[in-house]
Amino acid sequence: MSIFSVAVYSEADQDAPHVFAADEAHPVGPAPAAQSYLNMDRILEVARRSGADAVHPGYGFLSESAAFAERVRSEGLVWIGPSPEAIRSLGDKLSARALALRARVPVLPGTESPTRDELELKRAADRIGYPVALKAAAGGGGKGMRRVNSAQEFEQALRLTQGEAKNAFGDDRIYLERWLEKPRHIEVQLLGDLHGDVIALGERDCSIQRRHQKLVEETPSPALDEGQRRELWELAVTVARAGGYANAGTAEFLRDREGKFYFLEVNARLQVEHPVTEMVLGLDLVREQIRLAAGEKLGLRQEDVRPQGAAIEFRVYAEDPEAGFLPQAGTVRRLDLPQGPGVRCDLGVRAGGSVPIHYDPLIGKIIVWGATREHALARSARALRECALSGIPSTLLFHRWLLDQPAFLSGSYDTAYLTNEFRGTARAADSRDEEDAVVLAALYARTLSRGPRFARAGEAADASENGQEERSRWRTAQPGFRRQPRSR
Repeated sequence: MSIFSVAVYSEADQDAPHVFAADEAHPVGPAPAAQSYLNMDRILEVARRSGADAVHPGYGFLSESAAFAERVRSEGLVWIGPSPEAIRSLGDKLSARALALRARVPVLPGTESPTRDELELKRAADRIGYPVALKAAAGGGGKGMRRVNSAQEFEQALRLTQGEAKNAFGDDRIYLERWLEKPRHIEVQLLGDLHGDVIALGERDCSIQRRHQKLVEETPSPALDEGQRRELWELAVTVARAGGYANAGTAEFLRDREGKFYFLEVNARLQVEHPVTEMVLGLDLVREQIRLAAGEKLGLRQEDVRPQGAAIEFRVYAEDPEAGFLPQAGTVRRLDLPQGPGVRCDLGVRAGGSVPIHYDPLIGKIIVWGATREHALARSARALRECALSGIPSTLLFHRWLLDQPAFLSGSYDTAYLTNEFRGTARAADSRDEEDAVVLAALYARTLSRGPRFARAGEAADASENGQEERSRWRTAQPGFRRQPRSR
């Protein structure tokens, strides 16, 4: 778009790829997010110093902060995202839930306001019936969420959930909802302009999860027929219009085993998994965000949204699947990304770069498109085989395992699938051992190519100097070419 780009980075990210990709990059503080990426003053100072016209918040940190959006606007800058008012009404889970109820969009039975009162929450759980889900009012990304199976578990579960919420979000207020057994988690990509038009850009199935956080997303959802798909899109657009939503966002739903949808929340920002939607529509969502923030109208009507083919995103986390997906930190020793038709890689690390302990363990995404779901799955298997990441455990082995599972290949999975089925992969040898073995093998081969043994002092190591004809490596590798035995 011929727009000059300015990046910000913390001390921990000074060698990150985005720093070198931007036209200009500025440090905003030490590694801890509170002192860098969450420091509004420093980010706005960079905007002023660089002469920026607009701020795009990405999909983490301050991306759903109404206060930051207001401050950006107060500085005379364009905020590339929904308005502060829409963030407050739809970005907050409970206000979005209330808005959905007013718009007659189904929600799960639950409490209508957050509280710290144990007795109030306990009475609500008894009324709704177990199991229930305790959720942090300020939560997100699967954090601050816990299933409670019975009244006997309630007190301890509440204490743990409040502690997690306080540590993660600084807010220990809780609400609860009825727990839905083995649902599908399906979200709808939304796009709205400042002129009141909102459309759905298709759905993404994100039911492959661990700890309520997504590992794989795909579009279209293999669980929906065309009638259910259109019903879901309409529900999402209804919620967005009720909240006066503009720019990019996502409405999330659960679908029960009878096919009924329940609204969960709106992510008032761009989503990590937006590339799968881009792949089936041939659309650049970030470009659309910039256009819409500049006041332009939507370039599409709802009837123009016709996804082509299927796309799957595999989130590459610095986590060890064999240890309960425990987050890891360290240095990426080697990174070879897959290529070829229909394959896109969005990575936030590079070979030789580090994965710090301070941020989310997501380090990249591999997105694959195919003309059909079967085509996309076959391409995915090839792409994941070609991808090499060593020096730090990652979810790549898990993704390869998943592509061998009949339930995933057939599309008959749900949010409980990994909990019930994943027992670990056949752990491969440590990648560093493999690299060391390759280096040693290469050195050994080099030694053999220079003579039958290590050269002693005064001896010529080169075979040609020992009276042997030096042979072409290419000829040696050809079928039918017989290597002559070395003379002793």
